[in-house]
Amino acid sequence: MAQAGKWAFIVGLMIAVIGGAGFGQSWFGWVLVLLGLIVGFMNIAGKESFRFLLASIALIVAANAVGGLPYVGEYATAIIANLIAFMSAAVLVVALKSLFELAKD
Repeated sequence: MAQAGKWAFIVGLMIAVIGGAGFGQSWFGWVLVLLGLIVGFMNIAGKESFRFLLASIALIVAANAVGGLPYVGEYATAIIANLIAFMSAAVLVVALKSLFELAKD
């Protein structure tokens, strides 16, 4: 079962890049969100939560700077937008899991 989370992460990254490179389909967004939920439930737990949430915040902040790159800005922005859609679902799950852990103490 642990392999499912690993594969969900890999497939999610591949779909985010393919969709951002201009080969996207209308259903890619829904698949990215579904895969992000799987990653959040299966891959991130315990001590990894803080680092994962911090890295996700850094990704969102850095995404604003990418659009200004000449020649590749449009594609890079689309890829990062897909990555954010993918990671946002995982972040939601991990943040909720972290809140529940804090509430138990």
